[in-house]
Amino acid sequence: MSKSPKILVVGAGIGGLTAALELAHRGLDVTVLEKSNAPGGKIRAIKVDDAPIDSGPTVFTMCWIFEQLFADCGESFDAEFELEALDILARHSWGDEPLDLYADTQKSADAIAQFSSPKQAQLFLEFCKTAKKVYESLKDPFIESPRPNLLGMMSALGVQKSKVLWDIGPFSNLWSALANYFPDPRLHQLFGRYATYCGSSPYLAPATLMLIAEVEMKGVWSIKGGMTKIPEVIARLAQKKGCHFQYGAEVQSLQFSGSKISGVQLTSGEVIECDYLIFNGDINALQHGLLGKQANAAIPQNLKQTDSLSAVTWSMRVKASGFPLVRHNVFFNQPYQSEFTDIFEKKKLPSNPTVYICAQDRTDFPSQNNDYERIFCLVNAPANGDIQSDDEEIEQCEQKAFSLMRQYGLQLQDAQITRTSPQQFAKLFPGRGGALYGQATHGWMSSFQRLGSQSQIQNLLLAGGSAHPGPGVPMAAMSGRLAAATLMERLGLIK
Repeated sequence: MSKSPKILVVGAGIGGLTAALELAHRGLDVTVLEKSNAPGGKIRAIKVDDAPIDSGPTVFTMCWIFEQLFADCGESFDAEFELEALDILARHSWGDEPLDLYADTQKSADAIAQFSSPKQAQLFLEFCKTAKKVYESLKDPFIESPRPNLLGMMSALGVQKSKVLWDIGPFSNLWSALANYFPDPRLHQLFGRYATYCGSSPYLAPATLMLIAEVEMKGVWSIKGGMTKIPEVIARLAQKKGCHFQYGAEVQSLQFSGSKISGVQLTSGEVIECDYLIFNGDINALQHGLLGKQANAAIPQNLKQTDSLSAVTWSMRVKASGFPLVRHNVFFNQPYQSEFTDIFEKKKLPSNPTVYICAQDRTDFPSQNNDYERIFCLVNAPANGDIQSDDEEIEQCEQKAFSLMRQYGLQLQDAQITRTSPQQFAKLFPGRGGALYGQATHGWMSSFQRLGSQSQIQNLLLAGGSAHPGPGVPMAAMSGRLAAATLMERLGLIK
Protein backbone atom coordinates (compact mmCIF):
# COMPACT_ATOMS: atom_id res chain seq x y z
CA MET A 1 0.00 0.00 0.00
CA SER A 2 1.33 3.42 -0.91
CA LYS A 3 2.10 5.86 1.88
CA SER A 4 -0.82 8.07 2.94
CA PRO A 5 -0.45 11.67 1.77
CA LYS A 6 0.18 14.19 4.53
CA ILE A 7 -2.70 16.64 4.94
CA LEU A 8 -2.51 19.90 6.88
CA VAL A 9 -5.62 21.72 8.02
CA VAL A 10 -4.92 25.36 8.89
CA GLY A 11 -7.46 26.55 11.44
CA ALA A 12 -9.53 24.56 13.93
CA GLY A 13 -12.76 26.39 13.18
CA ILE A 14 -15.81 24.25 12.53
CA GLY A 15 -15.04 23.85 8.80
CA GLY A 16 -11.50 22.65 9.44
CA LEU A 17 -12.67 20.32 12.19
CA THR A 18 -15.35 18.59 10.12
CA ALA A 19 -12.87 18.09 7.29
CA ALA A 20 -10.28 16.70 9.72
CA LEU A 21 -12.78 14.30 11.30
CA GLU A 22 -13.88 12.88 7.94
CA LEU A 23 -10.35 12.51 6.60
CA ALA A 24 -9.04 10.94 9.81
CA HIS A 25 -12.00 8.54 9.75
CA ARG A 26 -10.75 7.43 6.33
CA GLY A 27 -7.37 6.66 7.86
CA LEU A 28 -5.52 9.59 6.29
CA ASP A 29 -2.57 11.38 7.88
CA VAL A 30 -4.10 14.65 9.12
CA THR A 31 -2.62 17.43 11.26
CA VAL A 32 -4.62 20.47 12.36
CA LEU A 33 -2.70 23.69 13.07
CA GLU A 34 -4.44 26.24 15.28
CA LYS A 35 -2.94 29.49 16.54
CA SER A 36 -5.08 29.66 19.68
CA ASN A 37 -4.97 27.18 22.55
CA ALA A 38 -8.31 25.48 21.82
CA PRO A 39 -10.48 24.47 18.85
CA GLY A 40 -13.51 26.42 17.71
CA GLY A 41 -12.49 29.51 15.75
CA LYS A 42 -15.43 31.91 15.94
CA ILE A 43 -17.21 29.44 18.25
CA ARG A 44 -15.59 30.72 21.41
CA ALA A 45 -16.28 31.39 25.04
CA ILE A 46 -15.00 34.28 27.13
CA LYS A 47 -14.57 33.73 30.85
CA VAL A 48 -15.93 36.54 33.00
CA ASP A 49 -15.25 35.93 36.68
CA ASP A 50 -14.63 32.24 35.81
CA ALA A 51 -18.04 31.95 34.11
CA PRO A 52 -17.67 30.80 30.47
CA ILE A 53 -19.94 32.86 28.20
CA ASP A 54 -20.61 31.85 24.59
CA SER A 55 -19.29 34.90 22.75
CA GLY A 56 -19.57 33.86 19.13
CA PRO A 57 -22.45 31.97 17.51
CA THR A 58 -25.22 31.35 20.06
CA VAL A 59 -27.94 29.78 17.88
CA PHE A 60 -27.74 26.06 17.03
CA THR A 61 -29.84 25.05 14.01
CA MET A 62 -29.80 22.44 11.21
CA CYS A 63 -28.95 19.70 13.67
CA TRP A 64 -29.25 17.12 10.87
CA ILE A 65 -25.94 18.25 9.36
CA PHE A 66 -24.09 17.18 12.50
CA GLU A 67 -26.14 14.01 13.00
CA GLN A 68 -25.25 12.98 9.45
CA LEU A 69 -21.56 13.87 9.93
CA PHE A 70 -21.32 11.77 13.08
CA ALA A 71 -23.19 8.83 11.55
CA ASP A 72 -20.94 8.88 8.46
CA CYS A 73 -17.90 8.79 10.75
CA GLY A 74 -19.20 5.89 12.86
CA GLU A 75 -20.14 8.04 15.84
CA SER A 76 -23.35 8.93 17.65
CA PHE A 77 -24.34 12.58 17.90
CA ASP A 78 -26.94 11.83 20.58
CA ALA A 79 -24.35 10.06 22.72
CA GLU A 80 -22.15 13.16 22.76
CA PHE A 81 -24.61 16.05 23.18
CA GLU A 82 -27.51 16.92 25.43
CA LEU A 83 -29.75 19.35 23.58
CA GLU A 84 -32.75 21.39 24.61
CA ALA A 85 -35.21 22.29 21.87
CA LEU A 86 -36.35 25.86 22.47
CA ASP A 87 -40.10 26.46 22.49
CA ILE A 88 -39.62 30.23 22.16
CA LEU A 89 -37.27 30.92 19.25
CA ALA A 90 -36.81 34.56 20.27
CA ARG A 91 -38.51 37.41 22.12
CA HIS A 92 -38.72 40.70 20.22
CA SER A 93 -39.35 44.15 21.65
CA TRP A 94 -40.01 47.59 20.22
CA GLY A 95 -40.35 49.13 23.67
CA ASP A 96 -43.89 48.00 24.43
CA GLU A 97 -45.39 44.51 24.69
CA PRO A 98 -42.90 41.96 23.32
CA LEU A 99 -43.66 39.42 20.59
CA ASP A 100 -42.50 35.82 20.89
CA LEU A 101 -41.90 33.58 17.88
CA TYR A 102 -42.24 29.87 18.53
CA ALA A 103 -40.94 26.65 17.03
CA ASP A 104 -44.65 25.85 16.52
CA THR A 105 -45.78 27.89 13.50
CA GLN A 106 -49.44 28.04 14.52
CA LYS A 107 -48.44 29.19 17.99
CA SER A 108 -46.44 32.02 16.37
CA ALA A 109 -49.43 32.90 14.19
CA ASP A 110 -51.66 33.09 17.26
CA ALA A 111 -49.15 35.38 18.99
CA ILE A 112 -48.95 37.59 15.89
CA ALA A 113 -52.76 37.79 15.69
CA GLN A 114 -52.87 39.08 19.25
CA PHE A 115 -49.85 41.36 18.79
CA SER A 116 -50.86 42.79 15.40
CA SER A 117 -54.02 41.52 13.68
CA PRO A 118 -55.65 38.31 12.43
CA LYS A 119 -54.95 39.44 8.85
CA GLN A 120 -51.24 39.79 9.64
CA ALA A 121 -51.26 36.33 11.21
CA GLN A 122 -52.74 34.87 8.01
CA LEU A 123 -50.11 36.61 5.89
CA PHE A 124 -47.44 35.22 8.23
CA LEU A 125 -48.67 31.68 7.58
CA GLU A 126 -48.50 32.34 3.84
CA PHE A 127 -44.95 33.62 4.29
CA CYS A 128 -44.02 30.44 6.16
CA LYS A 129 -45.29 28.31 3.28
CA THR A 130 -43.22 30.33 0.81
CA ALA A 131 -40.08 30.20 3.00
CA LYS A 132 -40.47 26.42 3.25
CA LYS A 133 -40.79 26.06 -0.53
CA VAL A 134 -37.68 28.21 -1.07
CA TYR A 135 -35.70 26.14 1.45
CA GLU A 136 -36.79 22.83 -0.05
CA SER A 137 -36.05 24.09 -3.57
CA LEU A 138 -32.51 25.24 -2.75
CA LYS A 139 -31.39 22.61 -0.22
CA ASP A 140 -30.10 20.04 -2.74
CA PRO A 141 -29.08 22.06 -5.83
CA PHE A 142 -27.49 24.93 -3.91
CA ILE A 143 -26.76 24.39 -0.20
CA GLU A 144 -25.44 20.83 -0.61
CA SER A 145 -23.95 21.31 -4.08
CA PRO A 146 -20.13 21.32 -4.20
CA ARG A 147 -19.94 24.38 -6.47
CA PRO A 148 -23.30 25.72 -7.66
CA ASN A 149 -23.76 27.98 -10.65
CA LEU A 150 -26.95 29.65 -11.82
CA LEU A 151 -27.53 27.59 -14.97
CA GLY A 152 -26.74 24.29 -13.27
CA MET A 153 -28.99 25.12 -10.35
CA MET A 154 -31.93 26.15 -12.53
CA SER A 155 -31.52 22.97 -14.55
CA ALA A 156 -31.48 20.86 -11.40
CA LEU A 157 -34.53 22.64 -10.00
CA GLY A 158 -36.79 21.83 -12.91
CA VAL A 159 -39.89 23.78 -13.89
CA GLN A 160 -41.90 23.44 -10.66
CA LYS A 161 -39.16 24.42 -8.20
CA SER A 162 -37.84 27.14 -10.51
CA LYS A 163 -41.31 28.67 -10.40
CA VAL A 164 -41.02 28.94 -6.59
CA LEU A 165 -38.00 31.20 -7.00
CA TRP A 166 -39.50 33.25 -9.79
CA ASP A 167 -42.67 33.79 -7.75
CA ILE A 168 -40.75 35.46 -4.91
CA GLY A 169 -38.79 37.63 -7.34
CA PRO A 170 -35.24 36.27 -7.18
CA PHE A 171 -33.85 39.54 -8.50
CA SER A 172 -35.54 41.59 -5.78
CA ASN A 173 -34.09 42.24 -2.35
CA LEU A 174 -35.34 40.63 0.82
CA TRP A 175 -36.87 43.83 2.17
CA SER A 176 -39.00 44.33 -0.94
CA ALA A 177 -40.13 40.69 -0.99
CA LEU A 178 -41.17 40.83 2.66
CA ALA A 179 -43.44 43.82 1.97
CA ASN A 180 -45.88 41.36 0.36
CA TYR A 181 -46.34 39.56 3.67
CA PHE A 182 -45.80 42.09 6.44
CA PRO A 183 -47.83 45.31 6.27
CA ASP A 184 -47.10 45.68 9.99
CA PRO A 185 -43.74 47.53 9.94
CA ARG A 186 -42.64 45.79 13.13
CA LEU A 187 -43.03 42.35 11.56
CA HIS A 188 -41.38 43.61 8.37
CA GLN A 189 -38.41 44.66 10.50
CA LEU A 190 -38.34 41.39 12.44
CA PHE A 191 -38.16 39.13 9.40
CA GLY A 192 -35.82 41.49 7.57
CA ARG A 193 -33.34 40.88 10.37
CA TYR A 194 -32.72 37.35 9.07
CA ALA A 195 -30.34 38.88 6.51
CA THR A 196 -28.00 39.76 9.37
CA TYR A 197 -27.61 36.02 10.11
CA CYS A 198 -25.24 35.96 7.15
CA GLY A 199 -23.80 39.40 7.85
CA SER A 200 -25.89 41.29 5.31
CA SER A 201 -28.34 44.16 4.92
CA PRO A 202 -32.00 43.21 4.32
CA TYR A 203 -32.15 46.11 1.87
CA LEU A 204 -29.43 44.55 -0.31
CA ALA A 205 -29.71 40.80 0.38
CA PRO A 206 -31.58 38.60 -2.13
CA ALA A 207 -35.17 37.56 -1.45
CA THR A 208 -34.11 33.90 -1.26
CA LEU A 209 -32.73 34.55 2.24
CA MET A 210 -36.28 34.23 3.53
CA LEU A 211 -35.39 30.51 3.73
CA ILE A 212 -33.62 31.33 7.03
CA ALA A 213 -37.06 31.63 8.62
CA GLU A 214 -37.78 28.01 7.66
CA VAL A 215 -34.41 26.90 9.07
CA GLU A 216 -35.31 28.38 12.47
CA MET A 217 -38.80 26.94 12.42
CA LYS A 218 -37.30 23.50 11.87
CA GLY A 219 -35.71 23.86 15.30
CA VAL A 220 -33.41 25.91 17.48
CA TRP A 221 -31.54 24.21 20.30
CA SER A 222 -29.32 25.11 23.21
CA ILE A 223 -26.46 22.77 24.05
CA LYS A 224 -25.62 21.71 27.58
CA GLY A 225 -22.03 22.83 28.08
CA GLY A 226 -22.39 25.68 25.60
CA MET A 227 -21.63 26.09 21.92
CA THR A 228 -17.92 25.41 22.47
CA LYS A 229 -18.79 21.78 23.19
CA ILE A 230 -19.34 21.28 19.43
CA PRO A 231 -15.71 21.90 18.40
CA GLU A 232 -14.40 20.22 21.56
CA VAL A 233 -16.24 16.98 20.77
CA ILE A 234 -15.37 16.97 17.07
CA ALA A 235 -11.69 17.60 17.86
CA ARG A 236 -11.67 14.79 20.42
CA LEU A 237 -13.27 12.34 17.98
CA ALA A 238 -10.86 13.34 15.21
CA GLN A 239 -7.96 12.83 17.61
CA LYS A 240 -9.32 9.41 18.56
CA LYS A 241 -9.18 8.51 14.87
CA GLY A 242 -5.52 9.51 14.60
CA CYS A 243 -5.70 13.21 13.71
CA HIS A 244 -2.91 15.30 15.26
CA PHE A 245 -3.63 18.73 16.75
CA GLN A 246 -1.00 21.40 17.24
CA TYR A 247 -2.22 24.40 19.22
CA GLY A 248 -0.33 27.67 19.57
CA ALA A 249 0.77 27.04 15.99
CA GLU A 250 0.27 30.24 14.00
CA VAL A 251 1.00 29.91 10.29
CA GLN A 252 3.20 32.72 9.00
CA SER A 253 3.41 31.68 5.35
CA LEU A 254 2.65 28.90 2.92
CA GLN A 255 5.65 27.17 1.39
CA PHE A 256 5.79 26.23 -2.29
CA SER A 257 7.50 23.79 -4.58
CA GLY A 258 6.86 25.18 -8.03
CA SER A 259 3.15 26.01 -8.22
CA LYS A 260 2.07 23.61 -5.49
CA ILE A 261 1.98 23.93 -1.70
CA SER A 262 4.81 22.01 -0.05
CA GLY A 263 4.12 23.00 3.55
CA VAL A 264 3.83 25.90 5.96
CA GLN A 265 6.17 27.95 8.08
CA LEU A 266 4.97 28.82 11.57
CA THR A 267 5.75 32.10 13.34
CA SER A 268 8.04 30.00 15.56
CA GLY A 269 10.15 29.26 12.48
CA GLU A 270 9.14 25.60 12.31
CA VAL A 271 8.43 24.28 8.80
CA ILE A 272 5.83 21.53 8.43
CA GLU A 273 5.61 19.71 5.11
CA CYS A 274 2.42 18.48 3.45
CA ASP A 275 0.99 17.04 0.26
CA TYR A 276 -2.37 18.77 0.60
CA LEU A 277 -3.56 21.76 2.61
CA ILE A 278 -7.07 22.75 3.67
CA PHE A 279 -7.27 26.42 4.59
CA ASN A 280 -9.98 27.14 7.14
CA GLY A 281 -9.63 30.90 7.32
CA ASP A 282 -11.00 33.85 5.41
CA ILE A 283 -10.05 33.69 1.73
CA ASN A 284 -9.08 37.38 1.96
CA ALA A 285 -6.08 36.39 4.06
CA LEU A 286 -4.83 34.47 1.01
CA GLN A 287 -5.88 37.05 -1.56
CA HIS A 288 -4.20 39.90 0.35
CA GLY A 289 -0.93 38.02 0.76
CA LEU A 290 -1.10 37.64 4.53
CA LEU A 291 0.32 34.13 4.17
CA GLY A 292 2.96 35.08 1.62
CA LYS A 293 2.80 36.69 -1.81
CA GLN A 294 2.67 33.42 -3.71
CA ALA A 295 -0.38 32.29 -1.71
CA ASN A 296 -2.55 34.94 -3.35
CA ALA A 297 -2.51 32.83 -6.51
CA ALA A 298 -5.11 30.66 -4.74
CA ILE A 299 -7.84 33.29 -5.17
CA PRO A 300 -8.93 34.95 -8.42
CA GLN A 301 -7.43 38.44 -8.35
CA ASN A 302 -10.53 39.93 -9.96
CA LEU A 303 -12.77 38.61 -7.19
CA LYS A 304 -14.52 41.60 -5.64
CA GLN A 305 -16.62 41.15 -2.53
CA THR A 306 -18.40 43.39 -0.03
CA ASP A 307 -17.30 42.67 3.51
CA SER A 308 -20.03 41.38 5.79
CA LEU A 309 -21.02 42.78 9.17
CA SER A 310 -18.66 42.89 12.11
CA ALA A 311 -19.88 43.50 15.65
CA VAL A 312 -19.32 45.09 19.01
CA THR A 313 -20.10 42.53 21.70
CA TRP A 314 -20.35 42.48 25.48
CA SER A 315 -19.88 39.27 27.48
CA MET A 316 -21.29 39.80 30.96
CA ARG A 317 -21.82 38.20 34.33
CA VAL A 318 -24.59 40.33 35.73
CA LYS A 319 -27.78 40.62 37.78
CA ALA A 320 -30.62 41.15 35.31
CA SER A 321 -34.16 42.20 36.16
CA GLY A 322 -37.16 44.00 34.69
CA PHE A 323 -37.59 42.82 31.10
CA PRO A 324 -38.57 39.10 31.02
CA LEU A 325 -35.61 37.71 29.11
CA VAL A 326 -35.72 34.35 27.38
CA ARG A 327 -32.73 32.62 25.77
CA HIS A 328 -32.74 34.81 22.61
CA ASN A 329 -33.98 38.41 22.65
CA VAL A 330 -33.95 41.26 20.12
CA PHE A 331 -34.47 44.92 20.99
CA PHE A 332 -35.31 46.81 17.78
CA ASN A 333 -34.52 50.47 17.15
CA GLN A 334 -35.80 53.05 14.68
CA PRO A 335 -35.37 54.04 11.92
CA TYR A 336 -34.24 50.57 10.88
CA GLN A 337 -32.70 51.44 7.51
CA SER A 338 -30.30 53.90 9.15
CA GLU A 339 -28.52 51.00 10.86
CA PHE A 340 -27.43 49.54 7.52
CA THR A 341 -26.80 52.91 5.86
CA ASP A 342 -24.44 53.77 8.73
CA ILE A 343 -22.63 50.42 8.52
CA PHE A 344 -22.36 49.71 4.79
CA GLU A 345 -22.33 53.24 3.33
CA LYS A 346 -20.92 55.50 6.04
CA LYS A 347 -18.65 52.76 7.50
CA LYS A 348 -19.47 53.78 11.04
CA LEU A 349 -21.16 52.27 14.06
CA PRO A 350 -24.95 52.63 13.86
CA SER A 351 -26.59 55.64 15.51
CA ASN A 352 -29.71 53.55 16.14
CA PRO A 353 -28.45 50.02 16.82
CA THR A 354 -30.56 46.89 17.17
CA VAL A 355 -29.43 44.97 20.26
CA TYR A 356 -29.33 41.17 20.38
CA ILE A 357 -29.25 39.63 23.87
CA CYS A 358 -28.49 35.98 24.60
CA ALA A 359 -29.41 35.14 28.21
CA GLN A 360 -27.51 31.87 28.43
CA ASP A 361 -28.93 30.65 31.72
CA ARG A 362 -32.57 31.10 30.70
CA THR A 363 -32.97 27.45 29.67
CA ASP A 364 -33.76 24.09 31.22
CA PHE A 365 -30.05 23.84 32.04
CA PRO A 366 -30.10 26.13 35.10
CA SER A 367 -27.20 28.33 36.11
CA GLN A 368 -25.25 27.59 39.27
CA ASN A 369 -24.45 31.29 39.75
CA ASN A 370 -27.37 32.12 42.09
CA ASP A 371 -28.71 35.56 41.20
CA TYR A 372 -25.95 36.27 38.67
CA GLU A 373 -26.38 35.14 35.09
CA ARG A 374 -24.40 35.02 31.87
CA ILE A 375 -25.48 37.44 29.17
CA PHE A 376 -24.03 38.11 25.73
CA CYS A 377 -25.02 41.28 23.84
CA LEU A 378 -24.25 42.16 20.24
CA VAL A 379 -24.61 45.23 18.04
CA ASN A 380 -23.86 45.08 14.30
CA ALA A 381 -20.82 47.08 13.18
CA PRO A 382 -18.82 47.84 10.02
CA ALA A 383 -15.83 45.67 9.20
CA ASN A 384 -13.33 48.49 9.73
CA GLY A 385 -11.14 46.65 12.21
CA ASP A 386 -8.02 47.15 10.10
CA ILE A 387 -8.03 50.86 10.89
CA GLN A 388 -7.24 52.38 14.25
CA SER A 389 -9.95 52.01 16.86
CA ASP A 390 -12.08 55.06 17.58
CA ASP A 391 -12.57 54.48 21.30
CA GLU A 392 -14.95 57.43 21.61
CA GLU A 393 -17.22 56.04 18.87
CA ILE A 394 -17.27 52.61 20.53
CA GLU A 395 -18.06 54.17 23.92
CA GLN A 396 -20.95 56.09 22.34
CA CYS A 397 -22.23 52.89 20.74
CA GLU A 398 -22.07 51.14 24.11
CA GLN A 399 -24.00 53.96 25.78
CA LYS A 400 -26.72 53.82 23.10
CA ALA A 401 -27.03 50.03 23.33
CA PHE A 402 -27.26 49.97 27.12
CA SER A 403 -29.59 52.98 27.09
CA LEU A 404 -31.95 51.12 24.73
CA MET A 405 -31.95 48.10 27.05
CA ARG A 406 -32.84 50.32 30.02
CA GLN A 407 -35.50 52.10 27.97
CA TYR A 408 -37.12 48.74 27.20
CA GLY A 409 -37.12 47.81 30.88
CA LEU A 410 -34.00 45.67 31.24
CA GLN A 411 -32.00 46.52 34.36
CA LEU A 412 -28.40 45.27 34.54
CA GLN A 413 -26.68 45.56 37.91
CA ASP A 414 -23.20 44.67 39.21
CA ALA A 415 -22.11 43.85 35.66
CA GLN A 416 -18.67 42.44 34.98
CA ILE A 417 -18.10 42.98 31.27
CA THR A 418 -15.62 42.02 28.57
CA ARG A 419 -16.10 44.00 25.35
CA THR A 420 -14.91 42.92 21.89
CA SER A 421 -14.62 45.40 18.99
CA PRO A 422 -14.13 45.00 15.22
CA GLN A 423 -10.43 45.75 15.79
CA GLN A 424 -10.15 42.77 18.13
CA PHE A 425 -12.09 40.53 15.75
CA ALA A 426 -9.69 41.59 12.96
CA LYS A 427 -6.75 40.33 15.02
CA LEU A 428 -8.50 37.09 15.95
CA PHE A 429 -9.66 36.33 12.40
CA PRO A 430 -7.33 38.15 9.94
CA GLY A 431 -8.08 39.15 6.39
CA ARG A 432 -11.33 41.07 6.38
CA GLY A 433 -11.27 43.87 8.95
CA GLY A 434 -13.20 41.91 11.53
CA ALA A 435 -16.04 40.87 9.21
CA LEU A 436 -17.56 37.83 10.89
CA TYR A 437 -19.39 36.23 7.95
CA GLY A 438 -16.95 36.48 5.03
CA GLN A 439 -18.55 38.35 2.17
CA ALA A 440 -21.93 40.03 2.53
CA THR A 441 -24.70 38.34 0.57
CA HIS A 442 -25.71 41.43 -1.42
CA GLY A 443 -27.31 41.12 -4.82
CA TRP A 444 -28.96 38.09 -6.39
CA MET A 445 -25.67 36.77 -7.85
CA SER A 446 -23.63 37.10 -4.65
CA SER A 447 -24.29 33.53 -3.50
CA PHE A 448 -22.72 32.22 -6.71
CA GLN A 449 -19.60 34.33 -6.18
CA ARG A 450 -18.49 32.35 -3.14
CA LEU A 451 -15.60 30.09 -3.97
CA GLY A 452 -16.08 26.34 -3.70
CA SER A 453 -13.70 23.88 -2.05
CA GLN A 454 -11.10 24.02 -4.80
CA SER A 455 -8.79 27.03 -4.92
CA GLN A 456 -6.73 28.00 -7.96
CA ILE A 457 -3.77 26.11 -6.45
CA GLN A 458 -4.17 22.42 -7.18
CA ASN A 459 -3.42 21.03 -3.71
CA LEU A 460 -4.95 23.88 -1.69
CA LEU A 461 -8.59 23.48 -0.63
CA LEU A 462 -10.88 25.97 1.10
CA ALA A 463 -13.25 25.62 4.04
CA GLY A 464 -15.03 27.99 6.39
CA GLY A 465 -17.64 30.72 6.27
CA SER A 466 -15.99 32.65 3.42
CA ALA A 467 -16.31 29.62 1.11
CA HIS A 468 -19.46 27.92 -0.21
CA PRO A 469 -22.11 27.41 1.14
CA GLY A 470 -21.49 30.39 3.44
CA PRO A 471 -21.36 31.56 7.05
CA GLY A 472 -22.94 30.17 10.20
CA VAL A 473 -22.09 27.03 12.16
CA PRO A 474 -24.00 24.48 10.03
CA MET A 475 -22.94 26.03 6.71
CA ALA A 476 -19.27 26.21 7.75
CA ALA A 477 -19.50 22.58 8.89
CA MET A 478 -20.83 21.67 5.47
CA SER A 479 -17.96 23.55 3.80
CA GLY A 480 -15.55 21.27 5.66
CA ARG A 481 -17.43 18.21 4.49
CA LEU A 482 -17.30 19.48 0.91
CA ALA A 483 -13.54 20.10 1.17
CA ALA A 484 -12.98 16.61 2.56
CA ALA A 485 -15.12 15.10 -0.22
CA THR A 486 -13.18 17.02 -2.89
CA LEU A 487 -9.89 15.72 -1.51
CA MET A 488 -11.11 12.13 -1.11
CA GLU A 489 -12.40 12.14 -4.66
CA ARG A 490 -8.99 13.31 -5.85
CA LEU A 491 -7.34 10.51 -3.88
CA GLY A 492 -9.71 7.97 -5.39
CA LEU A 493 -11.39 7.20 -2.07
CA ILE A 494 -14.84 8.18 -3.35
CA LYS A 495 -16.28 8.46 -6.83
